[in-house]
Amino acid sequence: MHHFISGLLLQIALPAPDRPRDDRGDVPGWVMVTLMTAIVVAALTPFVSDELMRLLRQAFSMVQG
Repeated sequence: MHHFISGLLLQIALPAPDRPRDDRGDVPGWVMVTLMTAIVVAALTPFVSDELMRLLRQAFSMVQG
């Protein structure tokens, strides 16, 4: 019984070797990284917006002379 269940799980988990793997349903890695970065930035913005504005003003004033 144990070997039957193990074999069945392997058949379900592994793709059949005679057919190519279909990735159309998968989310590409770069989409996930971009989405997660946007979420982190959106979550942190209320806490660091004043400091970021100060840094941007300082950088612009240094460029202007």
